[in-house]
Amino acid sequence: MSHAHSTTDRGPAPAALRRPQRSAAPKRIGIHALLIACALFPALPIVWMASTSFKPNGQVFDWPPKLITSAMNFDSYAAIFADGGKLRFFLNSYVVAGSVTVLTLLVSVLAAYALSRYEFPFKRALNVLIISVQAVPPITLLIPYFGLVVTLGLYDTYGGLILTYMVFTLPYAIIMMTGYFNTLPRELDEAVMVDGAGPLTVLFRILLPISVPGLVSVGVYTFMIAWNEYLFALTLTRTNEMRTVPIGIQLLMGQHSYDWSQIMAMSILGSIPILVLFTFFQRYFLSGMSAGAVKA
Repeated sequence: MSHAHSTTDRGPAPAALRRPQRSAAPKRIGIHALLIACALFPALPIVWMASTSFKPNGQVFDWPPKLITSAMNFDSYAAIFADGGKLRFFLNSYVVAGSVTVLTLLVSVLAAYALSRYEFPFKRALNVLIISVQAVPPITLLIPYFGLVVTLGLYDTYGGLILTYMVFTLPYAIIMMTGYFNTLPRELDEAVMVDGAGPLTVLFRILLPISVPGLVSVGVYTFMIAWNEYLFALTLTRTNEMRTVPIGIQLLMGQHSYDWSQIMAMSILGSIPILVLFTFFQRYFLSGMSAGAVKA
């Protein structure tokens, strides 16, 4: 009796034991389905652009729309590669974007090193000025820069585009590289200077090799800005020999008809450099952006 009494007095079993555990599989499947949908949604325009680049112009607006048709071909790409004028657009973009990236990295590294490691008069005012330039909407400077470039004799030249783009890429690059250098301990500089090394030796032999993520993030961002820029490239150039890829795409839009297949093919070709950069340097880009933002 005492044994039976003791077992019945233990009270009701805990709720976790009485209720069957629900499987987490439906919830996990739902989350994955939502993530896939969110990933596919921004990819749809790119997929449609790629599909259209292979279609004859007459099938672009077929209803119902089809991603793949029996008449798909490479004619649009062949027409672009066979046209020296269109290839010139790509050459101009590579020259301008590459030059802007290299010069921006060089100048921003020197400026960021000085701002990070030295104290000098008006340093705070200079920082405020750099941030203020970054905050100015570029479109408000279009007419002043047009007049300045014409006055300097740089209209319709590589130099005019490169110098103009650097005005917009340098503030961001200096801010990011200053923030990245601030994360590096000053003991590195002091240890090398004890052996008689100068500031430039410290910068180029010690700090830059360990600042690759910051350099990559700034370089990718700078190249992307210079490669995709449209408004200043349209305003500061006159001849097709100096036009860049965004302007070349716009020139394919005729007054009465659009060659959609070539427009999309040229857009795909114009997107490849940015996609390649992000694919190969994504890890450095993300780490450099986060490190520079923490201490900027």
